[in-house]
Amino acid sequence: MAYRQDYILRMMEMMAEMIALFLGLIKKGDLQQANKRLNNAYRDFLKKDAAFFHQLPLDNLTTELLQKHDYTHDHLKVLSELFFAEAELLLAQNKSAEALVFYKKALTLLDYTEKQSLNFSITNIGRRNTLNERITTLTTR
Repeated sequence: MAYRQDYILRMMEMMAEMIALFLGLIKKGDLQQANKRLNNAYRDFLKKDAAFFHQLPLDNLTTELLQKHDYTHDHLKVLSELFFAEAELLLAQNKSAEALVFYKKALTLLDYTEKQSLNFSITNIGRRNTLNERITTLTTR
């Protein structure tokens, strides 16, 4: 059990580093490299292409992944972060409508995993606040 927890913790640390890298590339304006690395991250962390996750409907997201594809709550946490990065990239590309969809998907997964978790996370609160701000801003445009 300790090995699994260590593995999950390391995976989440790697994901945090990857998200920081994506956001740095976006900030520098290297959107093509950010997109390439993001697509690789879907395969590296979740073993499927980004297109698979893009087509999943928001209203059935957790059920689809947990029941039909045998993903775990930890996979959903990773996917939430990838959806956040995807939304940030789309926003930088001036694709607000598409970004809004990914922000909503990220928030849906974050809310779900938080309800299932027994752990309190300041990081998740910060992410939730950011997601809610982005969603509100894009919805009122």
